[in-house]
Amino acid sequence: MRRHFLLAAAVVAATLPLASGPAYSQGKGDYPNKPIHMIVPFAPGGASDFLARAIAPRLSQTLGQPIVIENIAGVAGNLGMEKAAAAAPDGYTVFLGNVGTLAINPAIFGNKQRVTAADLAPVSLVANAPDVLVSGTALPVTTVRELVDYSRKNPQTMNFASPGSGSLNRLEMELFRGVANLEMLHIPYKGGAGPAIVDIVGGQVQVMFTPIPSALQLIRGGRLRPLAVASKERLPFLPDVPTMVESGYPQVVGGSWQALMFPAKTPKAIIAQWHKVIVKMMAEEAIRQRLLQGGVEGVTSRSPEELHEFITQEATRWGAVARTAHATAD
Repeated sequence: MRRHFLLAAAVVAATLPLASGPAYSQGKGDYPNKPIHMIVPFAPGGASDFLARAIAPRLSQTLGQPIVIENIAGVAGNLGMEKAAAAAPDGYTVFLGNVGTLAINPAIFGNKQRVTAADLAPVSLVANAPDVLVSGTALPVTTVRELVDYSRKNPQTMNFASPGSGSLNRLEMELFRGVANLEMLHIPYKGGAGPAIVDIVGGQVQVMFTPIPSALQLIRGGRLRPLAVASKERLPFLPDVPTMVESGYPQVVGGSWQALMFPAKTPKAIIAQWHKVIVKMMAEEAIRQRLLQGGVEGVTSRSPEELHEFITQEATRWGAVARTAHATAD
């Protein structure tokens, strides 16, 4: 997997010639020759929707067909994933999955999880929204070390927020708490990170991991204090904020990565074409800057097989944290 803060110039051609065949050929036209539906398993306005609408116009231009975005929200993204997995494997339905739908949900839904990443064909990672550990300005800490010291001295009063019991943000904090041996009360919120952040600013709760796009403006406005970013390297849009690695916790690296997937049994030639298109597109300056403005990194996978291995590793990693924390579906 190649993660790109400053992606190189295009490295491959935008298309791959396809051999004709009944699985993907439509009459005399080559694939694609009709609109392609992109299923986003969350409501409009969130991080996944932002990404889809940022890349869809360029994908449409490159592939020569409209990209129709379908927001199918519900059951932590499972409804959209189930529809994508059930679609015809002809290259005309693509799924924008994330760490929650592809790696965390199986652990928190258990036997109720009807579709997993194994029911989809991987293409490539496309983006990562690193999370940031934030506190309210009333909390007397400015670094992770100070937070750890303060928490150990005040274990009965410490709490942390999250947008849900089984959310990545909750699991990141559980991982950090376990490594640092901290006692904190978990305060789950509904409605995404927004309501939790409001209470962080107001001092009702003290700390949380949150996607950077949800907190960036409040950080820049001085209403939230960033303690560290959960990325391997410092970020260009928060260059003065240290990483959790620098802060002494290399295990606590995470973010809401996003990946494109097709229904299983989609022809390999179509998967290969999309992979080349994605790699080329994510190397473009305009796409890079569009994502960075929203606090999102452009990323790609070296191959669909690498993405498969990455998802497997992430599912193992976060699944273990979820089971230890007894995280459940909200």
